[in-house]
Amino acid sequence: MTDQTETPKPFLEEKRRHERRDKPAIFDAYTPAKMAERVEDIGRNKTRMKPVAVLTLAVLAGAFISFGAMFYTVVMTNSGLGFGLGRMVGGLAFCLGLILVVVGGAELFTGNVLIVMGWAHRKVTTGALARSWALVYIGNLIGALAMAAMAHWSGFMHMSGDAVATTAIKVASAKVNLPFDVAFIRGVLCNALVCLAIWLCFAARSVTDKILAIIFPITAFVALGFEHSIANMYFIPAGILASGSSGAEISNLDLSGFINNLVPVTLGNIVGGGVFVALSYYIVYLRGKK
Repeated sequence: MTDQTETPKPFLEEKRRHERRDKPAIFDAYTPAKMAERVEDIGRNKTRMKPVAVLTLAVLAGAFISFGAMFYTVVMTNSGLGFGLGRMVGGLAFCLGLILVVVGGAELFTGNVLIVMGWAHRKVTTGALARSWALVYIGNLIGALAMAAMAHWSGFMHMSGDAVATTAIKVASAKVNLPFDVAFIRGVLCNALVCLAIWLCFAARSVTDKILAIIFPITAFVALGFEHSIANMYFIPAGILASGSSGAEISNLDLSGFINNLVPVTLGNIVGGGVFVALSYYIVYLRGKK
């Protein structure tokens, strides 16, 4: 006699078929709604990390972005590819930085602007948000300045008969001579793309997915000439050091010019990532949910 509590075999087989059909495959991306939940959860966890760990990971992120900036500088030196193609190739080279940050694991200020999503949902306090941003920003600055000093010390700028130094000076000079409003808007547009790249990474289920999600938005922001505050923490000091060695007199290429660029670009990065990306997706997917 069959046990009355036993589930009929046909029913079990049908249930298994449904489970196999509903279970996402490894190649399926997370849905935007699920991505929003993941961004919020990870952002909340970031604000709970120990300060030493946050600062260490932030220093690494500053160094990682600097590696991308160094790669960009070499690729853009005497490229001869023409304006558009040359900038696209330079953008591809710069992608190295964010790939190292995302896959290697580090704390980047421009990416952490997405924590605004948890703040808007009242899962992260204003104090916790400010503390996290301050630690990460300082750590990124330390890492980038250290890389600029080491790049200078290594003789990296003397490659191709000092042509790399010339490129570094040209890049830095263009940045420090931007008007406040232009630097701000370029910062907004830049971090909209950077945070969209990070957002797309939350849809990924593999390292390959994450790299592919990063490449197009980051290549675009670099090719379009937008402004990234952490990258500028390397680019401008590297240009200052290179100009000092060459004896070149470049307008505004000094500490004052560095600060005058970082202020509007940082503010723009916060607006671009925090408002255009984080708040937009918060309103669509998280607003009104517990």
